Amino acid sequence: MDRCSASVVYFINKFCRTCDTREDFADLPFKLFPRQEELVLWLEAREENRERGLVEKSRDTGVTWVCCAFALQRWCFRPNCHIGFGSRKLELVDRLGDMDSIFEKIRYMLDRLPPWLLPEGYDRNRHDNLAKIINPANGSILKGEGGDDIGRGGRSRIFFVDEAASLLRPDGIERSLSATTEVRIDVSTPKGMGNPFAARRFSGKIPVFTISYRDDPRKTEEWARKKRAEHDEITWRQEFEIDYTCANEGTLIPGDWVRAAVNFPVEESGELIAGLDIAEEGMNRTVLISRRGPKVFDPIAWQKKNTTETAWLARDEANRLDIAEIRFDCNGCGAGVRGTWDTAEEMLGFRTVPVNTGESPTDTEWPDGKTSKEKFLNLRAELWWLLRCRFERTYEVVQGVANHPPEECISLPECSELIAELSLPLYFHTDRGKVKVEGKESMRKRGIASPDFADALVLSFYPDNEEWYSPGILSN
Repeated sequence: MDRCSASVVYFINKFCRTCDTREDFADLPFKLFPRQEELVLWLEAREENRERGLVEKSRDTGVTWVCCAFALQRWCFRPNCHIGFGSRKLELVDRLGDMDSIFEKIRYMLDRLPPWLLPEGYDRNRHDNLAKIINPANGSILKGEGGDDIGRGGRSRIFFVDEAASLLRPDGIERSLSATTEVRIDVSTPKGMGNPFAARRFSGKIPVFTISYRDDPRKTEEWARKKRAEHDEITWRQEFEIDYTCANEGTLIPGDWVRAAVNFPVEESGELIAGLDIAEEGMNRTVLISRRGPKVFDPIAWQKKNTTETAWLARDEANRLDIAEIRFDCNGCGAGVRGTWDTAEEMLGFRTVPVNTGESPTDTEWPDGKTSKEKFLNLRAELWWLLRCRFERTYEVVQGVANHPPEECISLPECSELIAELSLPLYFHTDRGKVKVEGKESMRKRGIASPDFADALVLSFYPDNEEWYSPGILSN
């Protein structure tokens, strides 16, 4: 009893059961796989910090079951703990006999707990009603609400909003829940960029937890091939690949190209080069990303530092990692970092390359005979397009349709922020036919925070030598 009270993971793994109606033997012990255990600990952190969070997921990764089991443990062992569940319709929250509904999952686990774990005096006939389960021993309540009524049922310690991207009138629900709970957990598969769930996901203001079908040890490559064949491409990419941009016209780097580059096998080569995207003090994140040739390493990010602090912190990280060169955007707040480094050049231990992405493109000639000045609006568009070329080549190699040299490809680490941000910017053509990459202000109007991780990667591949402009890396 003490161990169950102290550990949600122990409680679930030892005493909870789940079911899969697609299997011959539907009743199964609930054994969390590693990423699900991480989700439990992440939920505990949100509760302890009294802050909201967002869970983006592939379909059929057991997230709703985990949230239900987490709530059940709190109901059993935390006095006066009110936990709410909501979805776009009440029938999705509770419908007797329907295992797809949230409360039937809770009942399934509750009914199969050992009798000694049940609250004293608990009687299902008296304490289990439609979308409401009461613990008579400690006053805790699990409650459910649907549609426009979400958030109107009184205060909750935690409130889970299931399939939050599909809410019909999310603004009213936002107002209601903001007054009744501090710990709101939005859970959903993506439904494109045009909804508040996607806006919150990319706002940079709340913690995000990502769980993919690749995290589920039951999901093999054979399973993925079969499932992909059963769905249209947009459904597969949204609901299994967690792709918010697959239906967006003008996506600069498609999500499929980005995913093909994750852990793409390439050898490290050359010096360790880094890109530094610098944020204003208290806003967004400053991100340092290093690479050796086409192989990219885990980013380092920090917030709430002024430009002087950022300059020295970046220096310390560069010396720790043995970075040979940092390429950084010298516009705006980057000018402060440049000034600090210029006055202490002999103390740095690495080269600095200031980059003004607002300048004109280079004179590079592309295979279609046009120069970068003719093809792109500014240097920023040229740099993003060059990075796009790397991802396109990597995707073609993975798909088996081309055999590009590894040095023309790119290999990413498993960093969810970087992976997500790379597919966020859109591109357009100006009246004169030049490529323009969406600016940060335009992205903010779409509810998307500055893509700091992606911008740092772009800077790390700033083409400062002839090798990068070889015909092989250029694409129309």
